Amino acid sequence: MLGGDALTALAGPLRASRGLAAKRDIGLIAARLGLSAATAVPVGDDCAAIPDGDGYLLFAIEGFMNEFVAGDPWFAGWCGVMVNISDVAAMGGRPLAVVDAVWSDGEERAVPVLQGLRDASERFGVPLVGGHTNIRTDRGQLSVAILGRAKRLLTSFDARPGEVLVAAIDLRGRYREPFSNWEAATDAPAARLKGDLELLPQIAEVGLARAAKDISQGGIIGTAAMLAECSGVGLVIDVGTIPRPEGVALERWLLTFPSYGYLLSVAPREVATVVETFAARGIAASAVGEVTSERRVSITDGATRETIWDFARSPLILGTAA
Repeated sequence: MLGGDALTALAGPLRASRGLAAKRDIGLIAARLGLSAATAVPVGDDCAAIPDGDGYLLFAIEGFMNEFVAGDPWFAGWCGVMVNISDVAAMGGRPLAVVDAVWSDGEERAVPVLQGLRDASERFGVPLVGGHTNIRTDRGQLSVAILGRAKRLLTSFDARPGEVLVAAIDLRGRYREPFSNWEAATDAPAARLKGDLELLPQIAEVGLARAAKDISQGGIIGTAAMLAECSGVGLVIDVGTIPRPEGVALERWLLTFPSYGYLLSVAPREVATVVETFAARGIAASAVGEVTSERRVSITDGATRETIWDFARSPLILGTAA
């Protein structure tokens, strides 16, 4: 147990984090574009889910911070493929293909980014089918888009009060310093990567969960806030129950972007099965909180609570107060 003072000290950096602020920027842009959770294809999920026959096409894109592309270009290229695949899996889907847009100051500077893209494409077994290249610019930049398909969706809009928040994270890795990226994929064999990602569509298709989100740049707390807002619910997260690598400070971990990490909202009767599904493949998973009707995201140490985001006071990604 952290104790009240320690929990308060932990809450401050979480509220002020760059990742959480970046999530709020989504709402500003969505409002300018006239997009919301009420549009024909709801905005706020990891991918746009477009009805198609007896399933859904999944369409998503990721852009990367310039300092990340400059500081670790091969890994930026790898992440271009990996994080898009994770977005598709988070919605219960399987990836079909990716395209990329690469800018650089000359051919030589583009090489490590392109190699990272190619290496990840081959390891995950998802083809690169084209894109856009400009090697006559003044800096390196990268964005990557993906197309996938789902038979049955996991969404950000279907968490319900009374459900349990489950976190599943691959702890078999290390930090990719100096960034807060927990890297557990580049050394993993292709068969393991593909099998681990297959768990999400399997969970969706047998009905073990309806709501999920992959843990992104906002870390566990930022991702949880996005899930809660889209579903119109609240979350109380017990920070002491979150799977965490040994020796990693809790504050840093709560703001970390893991290469394999998901939050799922699960009916109480299905929690044990979901946890065991991940554990069977060596992925740490546990119940970490409860879904409430309070419309705020809070952390607890089991005795005291601190509110991280109150949707009644301010929206996060949806642009208008609920």
